[in-house]
Amino acid sequence: MTIAAAFWRRKYPRLPKSNARFFKLEEGTQVRGDCHWQGSRRLHPTLVLLHGLEGSSESAYMFGTAEKAFVSGFNVIRLNQRNCGGTEKLTPTLYHSGLSGDIGAVLLELIEKDSLPDIFAAGFSMGGNLVLKMAGEFGNAAPPELRAIVAIAPALDLAACADALAQPRNFLYNRHFVKSLKKHMRYKSSLYPDLFPLELSAFRRIKTVRDFDDVVTARFCGFQNAADYYRRSSASNLISAIKRPTLILTAKDDPFVPFRPFQNSAIHENSHITLIAPPHGGHCAFISEESGADRFWAEAKIVEFCLDKSSMKKVR
Repeated sequence: MTIAAAFWRRKYPRLPKSNARFFKLEEGTQVRGDCHWQGSRRLHPTLVLLHGLEGSSESAYMFGTAEKAFVSGFNVIRLNQRNCGGTEKLTPTLYHSGLSGDIGAVLLELIEKDSLPDIFAAGFSMGGNLVLKMAGEFGNAAPPELRAIVAIAPALDLAACADALAQPRNFLYNRHFVKSLKKHMRYKSSLYPDLFPLELSAFRRIKTVRDFDDVVTARFCGFQNAADYYRRSSASNLISAIKRPTLILTAKDDPFVPFRPFQNSAIHENSHITLIAPPHGGHCAFISEESGADRFWAEAKIVEFCLDKSSMKKVR
């Protein structure tokens, strides 16, 4: 199902053209959001979508969810993480799974600058870890305008995900991520050679995502090693602190997001969290046997959950 979703040719005729918006995160660093606004944006709820590792605002699940949400009356922002979607020149930094403050800063700008009263955040895979980590960091201090969080196949325990990717059965997925990560890092190094000098011998030895995080992420993002990065950046550490309605949707047969971390008592004892874990679904796929608008089931569940939690009862 994971592979099928990646290669499924889809069209989005009901989603209008987006407008680019740049959000300043810190001095010298911006991220780009591709925005689909309703006619009177303050009269509609807003859904901010965050992609996974080596994805972008152009990922199919981002477009699919955006179309469903827009048709249901939402403003939608397909947000790129740092360096993603061709935005490497917008920051001299790298992206990683601990930068939950980025999505938090974007939400706060939409609340404070745009006065949007009804905001939701949904993340996929790595993006799911980030939105959960953000919600946990906000805790009781989460702005009232932030109504709910959705995480699809979140990489809740980063070490467990890296170990799963390194298993022989996940050879294709591991190769895809490593090839893409190395390609983008070479380009980033060409833009900022003084900031990101690559030790070619060590770089060539990278064979797994954990190798990449040891050699690149830890070195350039302030971690001791990959293990330290995973420990400090996993949302599993903050699950108990989440105080906003949260939907976690993951499949028990996800090839590289193991189900065991979702059996954590902190999830089941948190009354704000709803966990849905069907036996099948792959990674961020959840393709239904039924044709039609709900064939990509997780995308429909995101919109359904957010509509239910919206304070704006009439949306289109």
